[in-house]
Amino acid sequence: MDPGTLAGIGIALGAIFLSMIVEGSSPTSIMLIPAMMLVFGGTFGAAMASGMLKDTLGIVHWFKVALLAPKVQPADEMVKTLVGLAERARREGLLALEDGIREVDDPFLRKGLELAIDGTDPEELRDILESEIDAKRASFKAGAKLFADMGGYAPTIGIIGTVVGLVHVLSNLSNPSELGALIAGAFVATLWGVLSANVLWLPMGNKIKRVAELQCQQMEVLVEGIMAIQSGANPRMVDQKLRAQIVSLGAPAKDADAEKAA
Repeated sequence: MDPGTLAGIGIALGAIFLSMIVEGSSPTSIMLIPAMMLVFGGTFGAAMASGMLKDTLGIVHWFKVALLAPKVQPADEMVKTLVGLAERARREGLLALEDGIREVDDPFLRKGLELAIDGTDPEELRDILESEIDAKRASFKAGAKLFADMGGYAPTIGIIGTVVGLVHVLSNLSNPSELGALIAGAFVATLWGVLSANVLWLPMGNKIKRVAELQCQQMEVLVEGIMAIQSGANPRMVDQKLRAQIVSLGAPAKDADAEKAA
């Protein structure tokens, strides 16, 4: 689990509320239910109208991905797993991996190994695995678009809420003592529109894009490992090839010889 987005949102909201307290205001002054209902409900409705219903119905899943994204497997650990499988396949044959597949946690790697053991043509195997990567990338793109759309609509919905509030203000000009509170309440909708867009929706959309990028990169490395295992490549060459590829996943992987020396 990577709670980076959840922590970031908490810090941003904490900074906003703390600044209000320091200025002598109260965070409860912006907790106006009508304004929040209009902004959040209107934003969700506009986003639903701009996409497919199935994308919108999956919003709970995308909330979980953005706020509690599964942690990407460490690159070194992934390479060690693949190299270990390559060593066993080269020593005992590809069929020897059939018993060890049950111990593989990654469903994508397990599926690839099963196809390889079943004798799937190498080109066809690569096409199947790459198609699955494309499908995952498309799915994450739809989730990121949903939050990006909400981030785009929220400020405008907030302005609509402010206009609605100002109409109410103009209808109460005969009560000067109430105008201050009414005007302040009208602008709360704009505040929530801008705040939700820049603290919630846009960051979560970008987090989904980042998670998709990391997971797809990891799957691409696994594809190369599976293909090398199927071809019976030298485990040392597999190790060097994969370690050269995983640099894009984050910190460079440690060299295998250096690890043994340590």
